[in-house]
Amino acid sequence: MLLFDPTWILISALLAILFDRFLGEFMGRAHPVIGLGKLISWFETRYYADTILRGAGLVVGLLIISFVIASVISLLLFTLPLWLHLLINGLLASTLIAHHMLYQKVSELLTHPAPQQALAMLVSRDTEELSQSECFKAGAETYAENLSDGVIAPLFYFLLFGLPGLVVYKAINTMDSMVGYRNARYERFGKVAARLDDVANWLPARITALWIGLLSCKINLLSWWRQARGHASLNAGYPIAAMAWRMGVQLGGPTRYFGEMTSKPYFGDPQSPRELEADHLKRALALSLPLDLSMMLLILLGLLYYVV
Repeated sequence: MLLFDPTWILISALLAILFDRFLGEFMGRAHPVIGLGKLISWFETRYYADTILRGAGLVVGLLIISFVIASVISLLLFTLPLWLHLLINGLLASTLIAHHMLYQKVSELLTHPAPQQALAMLVSRDTEELSQSECFKAGAETYAENLSDGVIAPLFYFLLFGLPGLVVYKAINTMDSMVGYRNARYERFGKVAARLDDVANWLPARITALWIGLLSCKINLLSWWRQARGHASLNAGYPIAAMAWRMGVQLGGPTRYFGEMTSKPYFGDPQSPRELEADHLKRALALSLPLDLSMMLLILLGLLYYVV
């Protein structure tokens, strides 16, 4: 049996989506991303230096550790009965596909008495002085961007390379979220991690944007493609622009980070409103079920291809 047998990976991916949807984040402090975060913090505490080389050391070290651990687990799973192997493989993969948690956290903005507080747990921008409309806008942008980073990209690398590919991707993504900032401390130390994350997410971000458009029956390919290129991030603009067209609003615009206002372009139809209401955010979140169902359908079609 091959380590990356496509049939078993497809079945495991199908199970992973189902587990994520119905179980969500069930591992608590034992969650793999928490472990990755602790490794990154440990390295930074002991070996931080304001150099690209030291940051590259973090990247190489964490990727090797992640790949070895995931590969050993994958090999051990092949010693189990097939049904148990597939079940555990799908369960482990589900912990690194975060659609359920993302949906829940963004949905809280609709019911939380102080949405600024709920939003602060999701974004790095300043939230204290945001209006309700601005909170809904930030939530929609976060949902769109993390559909790529937290759902499509992990599934993409799992389907291509199995559990090792998925874990290595999450290591890259976690490093970027912790040290990939353009500020005095991380400009050089986090540069390799940030650039690697850009490369890893290049294709998934564009797939996500196209998927949002197809599920919304509002592809507007040329429109959101042109707008997305105006985003400071190499990848984030694509799903955000596609989501803006889906919602019928304008996302983006000036945003305050760490006390300083950052100029950002607007995304979406220029004739659409910039003030968001609860129904607009609900329109974004309504993508959850169609997205999960369409992912499972594509996986089932892949299984038919390999089985028939």
